Amino acid sequence: MLAIFLKTLPFFGLIGLGWFAGRIRFFPPEATAWLTKFVFYFVLSAMLFRFTATLPIEELFDPAFFAAYLTGSGAVWLIGFAVARMQSRPLAEAAMEAHTAMTGNTGFLGVPMLVVLLGPKAAGPVLMVLAADMIVFSSLITMVITAARHGRIALVPLALGLVRNPMIVSMLAGLAWAGLHLPMPAPLSEFVTLLGAAATPGALFAIGASLAGKSAERVGPALWLSAAKLFLHPAAVALCALVLFPVEPFAAGVMIAAAALPVAGNVYILATHFAVAPQRVSTAILISTAFSILTIPGVIAWVTR
Repeated sequence: MLAIFLKTLPFFGLIGLGWFAGRIRFFPPEATAWLTKFVFYFVLSAMLFRFTATLPIEELFDPAFFAAYLTGSGAVWLIGFAVARMQSRPLAEAAMEAHTAMTGNTGFLGVPMLVVLLGPKAAGPVLMVLAADMIVFSSLITMVITAARHGRIALVPLALGLVRNPMIVSMLAGLAWAGLHLPMPAPLSEFVTLLGAAATPGALFAIGASLAGKSAERVGPALWLSAAKLFLHPAAVALCALVLFPVEPFAAGVMIAAAALPVAGNVYILATHFAVAPQRVSTAILISTAFSILTIPGVIAWVTR
C-alpha cells in the first residue's frame, strides 16, 4: 500500500503544483483555460490516436468488458438519480447528480496515470472506459436534460457534439488506422509520441489549476456525490466485472481502478453549459479529487494483488 501511494504521489504532486500556481494567480484563469484547450485538443488527442492506432483491435472491443462497465455504471447512475428524486430535485438536476456520481476523470487523469502505474497493457481497458463515458453516458445526460426542458430529444446537436469532441475523433481515427492495418511511418510515430508525452504533466497541472478557482459550496450533496464516485462506483463495477460477467482479470482490475477516479472536470462544463447544479458539481470535483489521493492508491493496491 505504501509503495503504491508513493508511486501515485508524483501525479497528485503535479495536481497540487497546478493548484498552487492557480491559487496565487501566477497561473490565472485565462492561462488555465488555454492550457486545458491545448491538452484537450492536441496533447490527449495525440496520445489517444497513438494508443488506438497501435493496439490490436480485439483489445478495444470486449463485449463482456463493456457489459460489465455499462451495467455497474448504469446502476450507480440509477441510484444517484433515485436519491436526487427522493430529495425532490427537478428531473434535470437529478440527471446531473446521477452523471456526477459515476463519471470519472478518465481522460485527463486516468489515461496518463493508469497507463504509467499499471503498464502499457492498461491502455486498451482505459480507452474502453473512456469511450463508454463519452459516447454512452455523455449522450444520456444530454438527452435527459434536453427532453426535460423541451419535451423532445435534440439528435442533431447531440451528434454534432460527439463528432466535435477531439478525443472521440482521435480514437476513431486510430481505430480506422489499426483496422486498415496501415504501417505507422517513423516521423508520424515520433510526432504523436513527442506530443503525447506532454499529456501527463499538462493534464495534471491543468486539473490542479482549474481546481484553484473552485470553492466549496453545497457541501452536503457534494459529499454524497463524492462518496458515490469514490466508493460506490468502483464497488458496483467490481461486482459486475468479477462476478456477473467473465472479464479477464487484468482488464477487470483496470476497469475498477478507472471507476475509482474522482469526478471529471467535463461534468462541470456540462453543468455550466446547461445551468444545472454547477455549484454542487464543482464542490464534488474538489472534494473527490482531494480524497482520491488516499482512495486511489488503496484501489490500485487491491486490484494489482
